Amino acid sequence: MNAISIDLEDWFCAYNLRIDIKDWAQCELRVEENTNRILKILDNHKVKATFFVLGWIAERVPELVREIEKQGHEIATHGYSHRLITNMSPEEFEDDIQKSLDSINACVSSPVLGYRAPSFTITKKTLWAIDILKKHGIKYDSSIFPVGFHPDYGIADSPLDIHEFMGLIEVPLSVAEIMGKRIPCSGGGYFRLFPYNITKQLMKKCNEQGRPVIFYFHPWEIDTGQPRIDMPVLKRFRHYNNLGKTEKRLDKLLNDFEFVPIKKILGL
Repeated sequence: MNAISIDLEDWFCAYNLRIDIKDWAQCELRVEENTNRILKILDNHKVKATFFVLGWIAERVPELVREIEKQGHEIATHGYSHRLITNMSPEEFEDDIQKSLDSINACVSSPVLGYRAPSFTITKKTLWAIDILKKHGIKYDSSIFPVGFHPDYGIADSPLDIHEFMGLIEVPLSVAEIMGKRIPCSGGGYFRLFPYNITKQLMKKCNEQGRPVIFYFHPWEIDTGQPRIDMPVLKRFRHYNNLGKTEKRLDKLLNDFEFVPIKKILGL
């Protein structure tokens, strides 16, 4: 079995857009409509997922978070402010985690077991964050991308398998290993930029290598009507390309692979 996860944030939360959190309240809130579309797709395929919920979003649309839990999906945390850990001090990070847990726990009845860092920013420079996560009752982390090419994230020599790491269970984002090269196949921008059949074959390769695929995406990635922000050409391409294809590709994906929440993979 593979695990499917949704990072529950709105279009204006994305790091690439550089919209400050103090301005979020003035932005059009689109996460409810997009998430409800995702919930219908998951329900059509009888699939349960893990939702990594941003604390700021939980405060604004608590009824959405309650509905996600009511439908049998796992609720985990994505932090509160979507600030990269690499831009925070340990004290700021601990405050962010506490605020996120307070916001999410006000909505749900099940304990929050998992965490995913904004932009996967648990790196070799931020391993101090692991002890803070443990202190706040987190049982597993899904933040490490085992690649070395990305400027913002990645630990190039990190294990590809789910493993114990500094007292937590680490659930790395998935890459297929082909001829010594690590190629991401875990969703997000890679899912939109690669042709679907390439993603499918890479995911099959992971399964053949004995590993479940840990797949992720965002509600804004199915939203062609979101406001467009001016960015450098390459970033604009990476952020907006193929938004109109994501929903159909997701439907294919759920037909082609079996998915469960992360906590079920881990037996939690």
